[in-house]
Amino acid sequence: MREPTSVVLADDHYLVREGTRRLLADSGEITVLDAVGNAVELLHAVQRHQPDAVIADIRMPPTHRTEGIVAAHRIRAAFPHIGVVILSQHADEQYVFDLFQHGTNGLAYLLKERVGELDELVRAVREVVAGRSVVDPSIVEVLLGAHRRAVGSPLRDLTARELEVLRHMAEGRTNKAIAEALTLSESTVEKHVNATFAKLGLTAETQLHRRVAAVLTYLRAQ
Repeated sequence: MREPTSVVLADDHYLVREGTRRLLADSGEITVLDAVGNAVELLHAVQRHQPDAVIADIRMPPTHRTEGIVAAHRIRAAFPHIGVVILSQHADEQYVFDLFQHGTNGLAYLLKERVGELDELVRAVREVVAGRSVVDPSIVEVLLGAHRRAVGSPLRDLTARELEVLRHMAEGRTNKAIAEALTLSESTVEKHVNATFAKLGLTAETQLHRRVAAVLTYLRAQ
């Protein structure tokens, strides 16, 4: 019989945190060394307990944005032997990219609903402890869909800045307003706009018609 895996758990919702702690303890395969409510407490607990793995909510105080991901990166940098399972309510491709931006080893991204599927959660913990990665099947579907859209998207050749300018155009902003929003010169914005028109094949129409056509292209691709 193998030794239980030691875990530190982090979730700002008390009932979720304690419910998850109880489920993990009842599995007989996980020992929960500590359960905390925010990312700062999580980092302290990891330093103190040196667990095999961490299970953390993606959103915690103070901003409720990506504290779990930031903590995961810090933990993996300081303690490469500690695996991290991130739990999220959101099947969001950007969160996945943020989590795995520095590498996938020892990291997992699961939807929170998997907490109720204890075998899946325990398996994910075992995988990250072994240095492997796990991505929720629902997230894989989202990523595949994004890839399929990107391959056929007319926006695929635009740079990040050109996409940003186009997004502001879609919000109805003039070049001057875009320049102010992005802290660019108006001439630089105009260059990005003209480059976008060229890449979208909008070179033969009037400035106004090209602007409308570019915005329609952007909206259809979302």
